[in-house]
Parts: sequence; C-alpha cells; structure tokens
Amino acid sequence: MLTFFGAHVLGRPVAVSAGSVIEVLGRVGIGEHAVRTSLNRMVKRGLLERHRQGRKMYFALSAHAAGVLEDGRERIWRAGVVNRDWDGRWTLVGFSLPEDWRRERHDLRSRLVWAGFGPLQNGLWAAPGMVDVAAALAGLGLESHIRVFGGSVLPPTQVRDVLETAFDVPAMASRYQAFLDRWDTGGAGGRPAAAEGLPDDLARQLVLHSDWLELVRRDPHLPAEHLPEGWPAMRAEAVFRDLAGRWERPAAVEAARILDTLPLS
Repeated sequence: MLTFFGAHVLGRPVAVSAGSVIEVLGRVGIGEHAVRTSLNRMVKRGLLERHRQGRKMYFALSAHAAGVLEDGRERIWRAGVVNRDWDGRWTLVGFSLPEDWRRERHDLRSRLVWAGFGPLQNGLWAAPGMVDVAAALAGLGLESHIRVFGGSVLPPTQVRDVLETAFDVPAMASRYQAFLDRWDTGGAGGRPAAAEGLPDDLARQLVLHSDWLELVRRDPHLPAEHLPEGWPAMRAEAVFRDLAGRWERPAAVEAARILDTLPLS
C-alpha cells in the first residue's frame, strides 16, 4: 500500500478513491477486503486521511506518511546500499523501558532498525555514522528513557567485531541474493522470475519496489570497506534500478488511466 502511494500519489495534492486503489492492488493478488481493511488501519495510524465526495471515499497521504515516504525515496535513489564515505564514527543509543511497555519497545526498535541501528548488547544499539536520533525517534515520547552518544571504536575492540555482533551480515547477504534470484535477468533484458504471472508493468513496478524497500528498510548502510568480498548488494541495486527505469513510464501511464483522483486545496 505504501509502495503504491509513494510511487503514484507522493508529491501530488490529490486523494485517490478506494475503488481505484482496490483495482490497482488487485493486480498483485490483494483482495478488496484486505485493501479496505488496510486503508482503514492506515487512517487510524495517522498515515492516510479520508475525504468524502458524494458516495465515494478518497484517501490522501498525511504529512507524517509523506515524510516517511520521502525518507524511503532518499534511501532508494540517493543514499545507495553501502556507505562509501564512513568516517569511523558511531552513534550509540542506550535505553531502559518498563517491562510492560511492549508496544513502546516494539516501536522504538522498529525506528532504530530503520535508522540503521543494530543491537550491540542488552539495551545498547549502535549505528555507523552520526545519526540524527532525535529526528528518527520523534513522536515516540521516550526521550526520558533514552541516552545518545557518539564516538569511535577503540582497541581491543575491532570494527568487524561490532558489525558481526550488532548486525546479521550473512543474513543480509542472503536477502540480497534472494532478491537477485527473483529479479536478475542476467542483463539480457528478459522478464525476471518474480514478474511471471503479473499482468502489466504497473503490477511489476509495485512488487519490485516493495521487495526492494523491504531490503533497504533492513539494511543499516554498513561501511563498504568492512563488508565481505563480493557483497551482493551492489549487484542487486543495479538490477533494481534497471528494472525500475524500464517500468516507470508505462506504470505511470497505466496508473493515470486507472486512478480516480480528487484535487485537494
């Protein structure tokens, strides 16, 4: 759902009808009930706003959701999958929450993962580089339970030790390889395995972007010089960009044909 809004609504002062969202997502096998349920949940979570016109219901991105999607766009198109400019500094976040704060703990950990942190030890998370933690955790209301530090690794600790402790590097490599298995055509310009059964380039675009965003969301942007040789992320990124560029224009044309939009002032 967020992939769809990010690709075809973000940056436009419009709301889209529930019916047109149902039609688009039906192309990737998502049923009407699931779409309506997701739309309602996203309204309750402050990600979408409802607008009624006559008997039709339209949905627009909230300011919060637009910010999240802009951040995702930055990750996908400008930041890249590896950090080639790391200066050796780290950001550390320590926290201690009451035992029964399960939702707060889940939300905090989710935000930390998105910001590039990994668990170094109980209650202490680390990320390479200087991270704007205040912005990453804004709105959670947990400032009094969090401590933030910046620094560098000193002997006898090694950078590789931190990476292997805080991040599951082999699992990250496996996820990128799985993406390549699904989407790589070997440069022949053919149709990737993951696109089989999808009816058009709009559907292919949505599945491709969703797969890639899931990878990027879980990638802490690790320093290139400390990654294993033959790291598959760079090849996966090249495949993603090639396919995304191939399908962008026809997907936009098809979306414009389908979408029932309501201009917003």
